[in-house]
Amino acid sequence: MSSEKTLRELADENGVTIGAGIPARSFRQYPDDPTLAQTLKREFNAVTTANALKMGPLRPARKVYDFDDADAIVNFGVKNGMTVRGHTLLWHKQTPEWFLAWDYTDDQLETFVRDHIHTVAGRYHDKVDVWDVVNEAVADDGSMRETVWYEAMGEAYLDKAFEWANDVAPNAALYYNDYEIASDNDKADAVYDLLERLLDRGVPIDGVGIQMHSLPSYQHSREDPEAVGANIRRFKDLGLDVQVTEMDVAYGPDEEFDDRLDHQAQYYRDVLEACLDNGCNTLITWGVHDAGSWLQNRYEVTADPLLFDENFNPKPAYYAIRDLLESRS
Repeated sequence: MSSEKTLRELADENGVTIGAGIPARSFRQYPDDPTLAQTLKREFNAVTTANALKMGPLRPARKVYDFDDADAIVNFGVKNGMTVRGHTLLWHKQTPEWFLAWDYTDDQLETFVRDHIHTVAGRYHDKVDVWDVVNEAVADDGSMRETVWYEAMGEAYLDKAFEWANDVAPNAALYYNDYEIASDNDKADAVYDLLERLLDRGVPIDGVGIQMHSLPSYQHSREDPEAVGANIRRFKDLGLDVQVTEMDVAYGPDEEFDDRLDHQAQYYRDVLEACLDNGCNTLITWGVHDAGSWLQNRYEVTADPLLFDENFNPKPAYYAIRDLLESRS
């Protein structure tokens, strides 16, 4: 590999962002084993704070913030000239245990959310380039997800979240992020309609993040790349930027291929090609190497969903993406 261009070099040449979401538990290991940090800064030009900025890990007590993990990831990205993505300011999952027991009024909850967003986005106003402001606000059936935020403020909670983020981070790109919206389906239609309403109301939203946890079934599904491209174009026609924000490719026990890793590689390449051909220039994998994947011991799927194996060796998927970018240089 030493005589060949890295994935990051080819991405930079093509004006493409190839990133990785970094779990704090993996990132904390790199002072003793620098392989993760070395691979990340050599092969990727963007980094996402996978869990470190979610409310639960970030706030151990009501008036206490623990920014250590987030600072480490954000500062690493800044130091190495990477695009830094903050994930996420508002989500219905991974809220703190103390929050679940808090007896709050609607007005108190609104103040709490505003202060949270101002504090977190404000801290990184000059470091985080992109924010996933609201994550997964639409349920699988296309209805608005019933959350404490929605119950207290109605759909306007999205408007307020984006406005509050824009108050303190006016130079950051602000995104709505969700799963199962990569192709034309009821949920994607509902998200499209929601984003259209936000834009009609003048909400400062810049883009939509399409999660692509590509699994055989369970919570997520493996979308047809051609359909992904068409749906990217549909969202872009709203005037929004579109990015693939959380991609990994795993297989179930009943899926049989002569060479699973070659099939995985082709799928990664096809999705990136559909992305690039339809005006999406960002693909972020949900981790760097297989041993650090969130899919370890989950959903009864294979534990090899990323571009590098458990020993940080590049897999066929890595070469498929690199070769595609090289062909377009």
